[in-house]
Amino acid sequence: MILVIGDIIVDEFIWGDVTRISPEAPVPVVSVNEIDRRLGGSANVVRNLHALDTSSAMFGIVGDDEPGQWVKQRLAELDSDNRGVITKTNDRPTAIKTRVIARHQQVVRYDREWTQAAQPESHQHLTDIVNELLPSSTAVILSDYGKGVLTADFIRQLIAQLQGGIIAVDPKPEHTDAYRGATVITPNLFEAAAMVGMQAINSDEQAEAIARQLHDQLDLQYVLLTRSERGMTLFDGKLSHHIPTAARDVFDVTGAGDTVIAVFTACLARGDDALSAAKTANRAAGVVVGKVGTATANWSEIETH
Repeated sequence: MILVIGDIIVDEFIWGDVTRISPEAPVPVVSVNEIDRRLGGSANVVRNLHALDTSSAMFGIVGDDEPGQWVKQRLAELDSDNRGVITKTNDRPTAIKTRVIARHQQVVRYDREWTQAAQPESHQHLTDIVNELLPSSTAVILSDYGKGVLTADFIRQLIAQLQGGIIAVDPKPEHTDAYRGATVITPNLFEAAAMVGMQAINSDEQAEAIARQLHDQLDLQYVLLTRSERGMTLFDGKLSHHIPTAARDVFDVTGAGDTVIAVFTACLARGDDALSAAKTANRAAGVVVGKVGTATANWSEIETH
């Protein structure tokens, strides 16, 4: 079982067509055909683990509202242990990102969310359930979307608590120092550059320099940088491995980072070496960016890509 701790978001997609411009303002009029909901944010990592036939447990916060109830139900349908999903009864709503998509193009996105730090009692509740499930876990993913669940202090506490196991982090630059001692971090190049105070230039030389600096600065085993059309760079403590992109068509990069950390961690947890795990995660990313919306890749799709 892989434990996933972070910011739960509901991804809502409004699908339709555009045939005219509004007479009220110079904006497209979308004729809606379908409305779809998917688990997003950290919960999209759970979706990806489910596609890999890997059991999981989700830890995070939802509101005392219908979307929050839907999140718990959907997690249960994916056979993910949702005991670590806290329902807040105050004015903290479930985070929702709504995307309006017409003919495979995103027209606009609007967010409804709460980004204040979670309260100490919420962190204590999460910690208690992590302790309960930790003996049966093979790895832990900290999925930091910067929405308040993973504060710097809570991240440090979790990493100290989880030492000895696989700890994978999808990071945010504002929490850089808190990730010290994790097994691996999986930032994109621009996040990684911000984490070391550099301007992002998508070259192999700069990717290697950034990865080495993060590795040494944060006492990590691995750094896996995602580099968009340039693929990925893995630094394993000694060597940098530049892995060309496996994407054939790119329709939507939404959630691709969740796929990368889910696949890389699942591979490490089953005993793969880091380079093999990175190559598999790279192929998985190539699969999901060829789909529209937050998507997943199963082993069959990954192996044949």
